[in-house]
Amino acid sequence: MTTNLVVADPERTDKTICLAVSPAMKALGVKNRCRVFEIPKGIDYIMAVPRMQLYIDYSAEIYAIYLKYISKDDIHVYSVDEAFMDVTEYLSLYQMTARELGKRIMDDVYDSLRIRATCGIGSNLYLTKVALDITAKHSPDFIGELDEKSYIETLWNHRPLTDFWRVGPGIARKLETYGMRTMGDIARGDENLLYRLLGVNAELLIDHAWGREPVTIADIKNYRSAAHSLSQGQVLMSDYSFEKGLVVVKEMMDVLCLDMVDKGLVSKNFSLMVGYTKNVMLPMATGSFTLDTETNASSVLLPKIAELYEQIVNPAYEVRRMYVVCNNVIPEEYMQYSFLMPAEDLERDRKVQKAVLEIKNKFGKNAILKGLSFEEGATTRERNNQIGGHKKNG
Repeated sequence: MTTNLVVADPERTDKTICLAVSPAMKALGVKNRCRVFEIPKGIDYIMAVPRMQLYIDYSAEIYAIYLKYISKDDIHVYSVDEAFMDVTEYLSLYQMTARELGKRIMDDVYDSLRIRATCGIGSNLYLTKVALDITAKHSPDFIGELDEKSYIETLWNHRPLTDFWRVGPGIARKLETYGMRTMGDIARGDENLLYRLLGVNAELLIDHAWGREPVTIADIKNYRSAAHSLSQGQVLMSDYSFEKGLVVVKEMMDVLCLDMVDKGLVSKNFSLMVGYTKNVMLPMATGSFTLDTETNASSVLLPKIAELYEQIVNPAYEVRRMYVVCNNVIPEEYMQYSFLMPAEDLERDRKVQKAVLEIKNKFGKNAILKGLSFEEGATTRERNNQIGGHKKNG
C-alpha cells in the first residue's frame, strides 16, 4: 500500500502497459494501466514482473471465500480481480447491512490471504462498479456506496469522464467537443445529439448518466448467445513485415484448429483482421472465407487463411495487430463430409491433432511444435508461456 511499485515486464519496451500500479504511485498521479514511458522520470519505483498464473491461483482462492457467503448463482465474475454479487436475499439471512457483509468478506480475504480488497455497493450493477472505481478508494474503510440519489448529488460534477465505467478517451473527447464534460452535462444534454454522436450506445450512456442500469446478475446468468465463435488475437511486440505476419497468422489458425478439436467443434466460416503499423494511415484489412462444409482440419484451414491474408493485406506496409475468428462453431457431431475433403484425409488429420493435444496436455504446450513455430517472426513458443499476453510465471 505504501511502496512505489508497478507490475510490468522490464524485458519489453517502455511502451508496455503497467498491469497495476500501487496506491502510493496513484497518489503521485500515476494512472492505472498507463504505459511505462508515461511514468514521470523523477519517481523511483520497483517494477515487478507479471505472474499471471499466480494471480489466477489467488483469484480462485478468493472466489472460494466468496462462496462461503454467497451462492455461485448470485456471483458474476467480471475479471481476474473483480466480481459482482447480488446480496439482496442474504442481508436478512445474515442480519447485516450490505456494508457490514462487504466488510466481513473483505476481512475474511485479508485474514486468509493477507490481500486487501475494496468494495463497491450500489442499488444496481452500474452504481456498484462506479462505487468501486471512484468512491471506495477515497473511503477510510475502502468501501464505497451509491444509489441514484447520492450518485447525482456527489458524482454529477466529477471529472474526468474517463473515470466512469465504459467511457474511454475517444468518447470523452467527442463529448467535450460539444461541451459535455461531466455526467451531469450528459444527463442535461440533447439526447438527439447524443444519438447522432454515439448511435445506439447513447441509450446506455444516458441511462448511466442518471445512475440507471436495468440488467441484473440474474439476466446475465440467463443469457444464452444465439451463435458461438472462437478467436485468437495478438498485438505484436514490434512492426512485422508482410512475410513475418503471414507466419503469425498461420500459427494462430493452427492454434484455433487444435482448440476446435479439443472442444469437439467445427466451423465453415472464418474471418481475418490485420491492422497496420501505427504510422500507416490505412484501415484494418478485413476479410473472410466460407467452406462448403464445417471442419477443424489444419491441413484445410492453414492454406485457406494464408490465401486470405495474401488477398487482403497490402505487402508494402508492416503490420502490428491480427485477429483470426472461427464463426458460428457447432458440435463436431453435426459435421457433414465434403467431396472436396476426402473422409480418410480428414480422419488422418484429426488423429494427428488428437495426438498433438495429448502430448501438449501431458508435457506442456511447447512439448511438440510444428516447424512453422521456428520460422522468423513466429510467436507461438513465447505465447505458450503466457496468459493473456503476459508472463505466466515471472
